[in-house]
Amino acid sequence: MSAPPKKAFPLRLDSALYAAVERMAAADLRSVNAQLECLLREALSKRGVKLEDPVRAKRGRPAKPQGDT
Repeated sequence: MSAPPKKAFPLRLDSALYAAVERMAAADLRSVNAQLECLLREALSKRGVKLEDPVRAKRGRPAKPQGDT
């Protein structure tokens, strides 16, 4: 099962705000995009907005087919 496609849209940010998010992302070993998504989810959660957990793409090698020896 693959992750559902994400919605892409342009976002304009103040350069100081972007730099702060970029620093946070680097500290958390995330991309800026992933950091923004995390921050938005946290903010919505604090406001009581319920979201389903994101569907994550499977990582790693695919399983070997059964029966091959």
